[in-house]
Amino acid sequence: MTHAHITAWAIGIILFFVAYAMYRNKNSKAKMVHMITRLMYIIIVITGFLLYQSIMKTAAGNIHMWYGIKMLVGLWVIGAMEMILIRTNKGKNANAGWIQFVIALLVVLYLGLRLPMGFAPLA
Repeated sequence: MTHAHITAWAIGIILFFVAYAMYRNKNSKAKMVHMITRLMYIIIVITGFLLYQSIMKTAAGNIHMWYGIKMLVGLWVIGAMEMILIRTNKGKNANAGWIQFVIALLVVLYLGLRLPMGFAPLA
């Protein structure tokens, strides 16, 4: 399940940047890419929740709390991505969304690399 989750968020981030570039260039197909990106958001959330459930079965101590925080920050990343795309589509300033996106992405990547499940070079 870990590989499915990592693949989903990697594809989701790529599609996010593609949709953003298409909205910036006023491409008529941007809405289609945005909808596919939303589908990836759903897959990211489902695979992340399934990973969280599997961690809860074997978690000891307070490690489950850190994974819960990581899950909430991951939802924050998705929310910031969606806010950026919507505001860009409407022609509004998306700077607040970009700031949130960068902060949340750095936090979720740090937690992902710090926590012991999977690849953990910072553990």
